[in-house]
Amino acid sequence: MSLRSPLGRVLGSGSAKDGTGHWWAQRVSAAGLLLLGAWFLWSLTELTDFAHAEVVAWIAQPWNSVMLLMLCCTLAWHSTLGVQVVIEDYVHGPMLKVIALLVNRFVHVFVTFVAVFAVMRISLGESP
Repeated sequence: MSLRSPLGRVLGSGSAKDGTGHWWAQRVSAAGLLLLGAWFLWSLTELTDFAHAEVVAWIAQPWNSVMLLMLCCTLAWHSTLGVQVVIEDYVHGPMLKVIALLVNRFVHVFVTFVAVFAVMRISLGESP
C-alpha cells in the first residue's frame, strides 16, 4: 500500500515532450519523399534505355546528382524514423530496445554514407 495520492503516482510518468517533433519529422520527410519520388520517376521516364553508360551519364549531371543525394538522405531519414517507431512499439526488453535503436541508427547512417559516396563518385567523374 502506498501513501502517495493518485496524482502523485502518475506525475513524472507522462509525455516525454518528444512525440510531436518525431511526428512532424515523419510528415515533413514523407512530403519531401513525395516530391523527390515524383521527380525520380519522371526522370526515369526520360531515359531511353537503362544501359549502364546512360544511367551513369544521367547521374553525372549536376541537377540530377543533387536531387538524387537529397532523395537518398530523405529516404534514409524517413526510414530511420519509421523503424524507430516500430522498435519502440514492439521491442519490450529495455536493453534489447536500446541495442535495436542503436543498430537501427548505425545501419541507416552507414547506408546513407554508402549512397552519398556512390552518387558523389559518379557525379565527380571517378570510375573504378
